[in-house]
Amino acid sequence: MKLHRIIIPLLCGWLGAIAVWIYDTPTAPPGIAADAAIVLGAAISGDEPSPVFRERIAHAISLHDEGRVQQLIFTGAQGEGDTLAESEAARNMALAQGVPAEAILIETQSVTTMHNLVEAQLLMRDAGLDDALIVSDPLHLRRAMEMAEALGLDAEPSATPTTRYQSWGTKLPFLAREVYFMHHFWLFGE
Repeated sequence: MKLHRIIIPLLCGWLGAIAVWIYDTPTAPPGIAADAAIVLGAAISGDEPSPVFRERIAHAISLHDEGRVQQLIFTGAQGEGDTLAESEAARNMALAQGVPAEAILIETQSVTTMHNLVEAQLLMRDAGLDDALIVSDPLHLRRAMEMAEALGLDAEPSATPTTRYQSWGTKLPFLAREVYFMHHFWLFGE
């Protein structure tokens, strides 16, 4: 028997199982509260959050308005060609929606999900915050929660209730990307 007849089906089965595991978005108990919401960065255009990032920011604002978190932590550095850091654009949107400035923390250094979480953890430590809800798109949360656990963050997932990734044509590329980056995290810790 040729080895590839065993390896290829095993590899396809493994990747398929990981994809299903990622697709099965981790969820926190309904109504769970925490000291802060960590909003994972996403692209901006100039000084405006992308539609994906707007969904994350809007969800965090809702968590704050509902009293489920006291602080919003926005993450993300300035991308090439942008006029602001991702976190600064998020702060501006939250301020415009009535969130008090003292309820917002930002970091402007991170460029990856792991770096977002490391920088947010430092902000939490400095502000005396103990636990967090991690806000991102449903398909991104499995990897983010694996990273949070590796960092020892006391965190629960809080997926955006709406997402730009609605059709299979948009979900499949995002899911494939997450399968790849999950393995990258497991292999390299980032």
